[in-house]
Amino acid sequence: MSGGAKQYKAIGDDIWKRTDKVNAELFTLTYGALVVQLIKDYEDYGEVNKQLEKMGYNIGTRLIEDFLARTGLQRCQSFAETAEVISKVAFRTFLGISPILSFPPPSSSSNQPNTTNNLPQPNEFILTFDENPLAEFAELPRDAREGGLWFSNVLCGVVRGALEMIQMQVETRFLSDVLRGDDSTEMYVRLVRLLEEEQPENDE
Repeated sequence: MSGGAKQYKAIGDDIWKRTDKVNAELFTLTYGALVVQLIKDYEDYGEVNKQLEKMGYNIGTRLIEDFLARTGLQRCQSFAETAEVISKVAFRTFLGISPILSFPPPSSSSNQPNTTNNLPQPNEFILTFDENPLAEFAELPRDAREGGLWFSNVLCGVVRGALEMIQMQVETRFLSDVLRGDDSTEMYVRLVRLLEEEQPENDE
């Protein structure tokens, strides 16, 4: 682990110790009930995924201010540093976890449009979750797995919304989920473009 990564891990651990905790079981069951209600309302797993992502986006656009106030962190100097902060400080601060950060080899982006050429490198990363508080007591029925439900898709929206508030438009999606029978739970994040100072899109 690099010096910067160790520093961010220490910051995340310190903030987590000082953060008021909510009951983990209540939090998890409340989120599960939300997903169940969305499934009843929309009866379409693809639409449920979209609604969870939108909810997360709106949470992220507001959460970033609280995060910056708590940590006192300055603007990151690179997208790689941003990834370190998300992994070791942001997730630790709000969920008490530190997903494993990895950067795909550049060759994996070779099929991306040329617009990525002017972006800082690396411009994508993967977060691997050894634990996921949202899914602690969850078990997806077969039709949900086959229908493509991403149970924790709210997290993709949170990351997208938070980064958009600091002028980074990103694509976020889950690559795998143990709830769907995969070996691991992985989230993919790719920097699409750097934004000018402007208001985020309205996903309300």
